[in-house]
Amino acid sequence: MKKLMALAVAGLMSTTFSGSVAAQPINDNQLSDPRVRQAIAYAIDMDTIAETIFEGQAVPAVGMLPDGPNKPTDLEPYAYNPDKARELLAEAGWDSNRVLDVVYYYTDQQTADLMAAIQAYLADVGIQMNYRLLEGDIGSQISVVPDDPVNGPSKVTWDMLYGARAALALQEYFNRYAYGLKPMIPNIPRMNELVAKVNGTTDPEVQREGYFEMEHIINENVYQIPLYYQQLFTYESDRLNRNGAPYGNEQYNYDWAVETWTIEPDASGKGVLYTNAGPAQFFEVPWQNLGIWVHNKFAFDTILEADGTLTPIGGELADTYSVSEDGLTFTFTLKDGLTWHDGEPITVDDVVFSIGAALKFPITQPVLQATLKKIEGAEAYVAGEADTLAGVTTEGNTVTIKFASIDPNVLLSFSQFAPLPARHFEGVDPLNLQQAPFWQKPIGSGPFKIDEVVMNDYTTLVPFEGYHKGTPKIEQIIARPSSDNDGNLLVNATAGKADFGYTKSAADVPGLEALDFMNIHPIDIPYTRMLWINQFEHPAN
Repeated sequence: MKKLMALAVAGLMSTTFSGSVAAQPINDNQLSDPRVRQAIAYAIDMDTIAETIFEGQAVPAVGMLPDGPNKPTDLEPYAYNPDKARELLAEAGWDSNRVLDVVYYYTDQQTADLMAAIQAYLADVGIQMNYRLLEGDIGSQISVVPDDPVNGPSKVTWDMLYGARAALALQEYFNRYAYGLKPMIPNIPRMNELVAKVNGTTDPEVQREGYFEMEHIINENVYQIPLYYQQLFTYESDRLNRNGAPYGNEQYNYDWAVETWTIEPDASGKGVLYTNAGPAQFFEVPWQNLGIWVHNKFAFDTILEADGTLTPIGGELADTYSVSEDGLTFTFTLKDGLTWHDGEPITVDDVVFSIGAALKFPITQPVLQATLKKIEGAEAYVAGEADTLAGVTTEGNTVTIKFASIDPNVLLSFSQFAPLPARHFEGVDPLNLQQAPFWQKPIGSGPFKIDEVVMNDYTTLVPFEGYHKGTPKIEQIIARPSSDNDGNLLVNATAGKADFGYTKSAADVPGLEALDFMNIHPIDIPYTRMLWINQFEHPAN
């Protein structure tokens, strides 16, 4: 930490300041004052953190969007400037006795080191903070919106959250700013309008205009603090042969042809693949984090299919599909003979149930949720004013979905949408879907079925012989429990118990590269780590 602070102070000489917003807090929470949020941004030296803690594997972020044509070039970078931070705090009348409660949900050492660095940087300008790891049902601790999304109070009690936005579509960087979706930021009328603008058109130029204006609003007011952009690293042992299958963004679902993969037999002659991302306490509903967990990857199929760049390329459970010329009707027909892992048929009734449940499920992935909300009758269905979704109809194996307005991501959303077997959720309120017994050992539709589950220890998966693309070649998958970053990855890899997976922790890369039987594939992804700042009043402040 002394090295961090010394390097940071040395870098101060080259920083400049381009101006600040003259504004006042909007409630009694001092974090609702833009000057305080700007001070926090100026107090953190991300250049030095990227160089030291992240070993040069992270790119300091300016704005939410990744570098490219869809990103403005005139944003305030909030380069490290502790003197300016102190000036802003004095101007805002910061209470130096207040101790910020900062939470995070990544379990790797690198994140803990980052929290310690941020704590030191903030202390240097007169802000106290403690940090703590969230455990259990993370979504309910970070994503619950206030009953009154304008005035609060907040239903989350932390002051800042270290988290990420891994964008499936660029709108996802901003959709949480829509009215009634923000757990920690009071209503911003212009952002509501812009979120509607970028989600209501398929014209990339109109979308870009919206992205640029939203980036400037967030940047000027520091509604959140982008910290760094990050790569994803796929690792594979020499035992594994993907047989030409493509690489892609492992955080989402894409056509990776896992049923064609092969692996060298172990000492007993059995082809076993070791991986991570198994459950610790329960299997997560696959509409929340899409492709992250072992059951998303291996046990559930989606309606459509995307390639490694997440461009929709065809059907998966769907045999054929089409979008009407006006973009308001999406139709697909399920393949004949599809079955769940228990042998029961996959039907259009399962699909219709799943669409309705995902619409009501409170933490459905934002891009997917935005698509479903545009279905005709969605508002009445969610409000309980209608028993069925008016815009969803079926005939034989065909499902027709009519939208009240254009959704720019309909094909992308359905390439990530895995239906569930409706009969296992009779009487279950979609608001409490995650609490259903089904999630102790789910029944899926993908190439591998869940076999044995020992929570907090391991999960095994075996080939589904009825899989519509052919029986997979790997005989067994053994998945150890881990979250987004696996603290035991290097230990397991060194012991030969990690044949495939991915990590976003740059600290894992040198250790993996040092293993002569391990191959690392870096992948550029739209992924921004950030600090969310809770601006609502809540009991802790």
